[in-house]
Amino acid sequence: MKKIVLLILLIGQISWGNSPFWSKTGHRVIGEIAQEELSGKAKRTIDKLLDGKSLASISNFADEIKADSRYREFSAWHYVNIAPGKDYSVDEASKYGDLVVGIDKCIAMVTNEGNTTADRVFYLKMLVHLIGDLHQPMHVGRAEDKGGNDIQVQWFGRGSNLHKVWDSNMIDDYGLSYSELANTLPKLDKRATKQLQEGSILDWVKESQGIADSLYDSVKVGEKLAYRYSYTWWGTVESQLHKGGLRLAKVLNELFK
Repeated sequence: MKKIVLLILLIGQISWGNSPFWSKTGHRVIGEIAQEELSGKAKRTIDKLLDGKSLASISNFADEIKADSRYREFSAWHYVNIAPGKDYSVDEASKYGDLVVGIDKCIAMVTNEGNTTADRVFYLKMLVHLIGDLHQPMHVGRAEDKGGNDIQVQWFGRGSNLHKVWDSNMIDDYGLSYSELANTLPKLDKRATKQLQEGSILDWVKESQGIADSLYDSVKVGEKLAYRYSYTWWGTVESQLHKGGLRLAKVLNELFK
């Protein structure tokens, strides 16, 4: 019995509980945006691998498998902890892996045509989700509060926390479907799109870390959040979803040249 309790505690520390991570809607928005930006070759290859399924439809796969203990090893891939004022270092990565390690592993597995189709499909689905997680700023948060999960607040009178506010509260309460939300985002020309796609995975991590730092300063423990908070930060939500989709497309287009 003691071993079971210890295992449960360890799993809780690794997985940050059962947060939905950008919510299903958020991940589907990112998949929908990316789908529209795929090159012809990337789209054909992905269609074949996913048997015609869209990126939006498989974007929550990495969350769905968390209920299966066979995939427990991937739990830590959904986030990366970086101390304030420090940059990410692979040398200091968690022994369980992290978001950066997970993305790198997925890219390596998908690009290796010697791997089985099943493996390439699995890691492609994971990659779509993890690029989305990278753009939810609280997934690049601090270890001491589990990326804001321990910062308790109220959202329209309901118990919540800073991480959940950004994962799902704001998006779900906005009330649009993923396709409607994707369609509200501005249509960019090629130059503007390329500007948002600039940088590497680590550049995007640094960017999300900077936003997360601002979000830590945006609330006090126990604060009652409602319309004003959403009004102040909704533009950042939209921006991160937009960048997540465009950058996912960039990654996939480069993988399937």
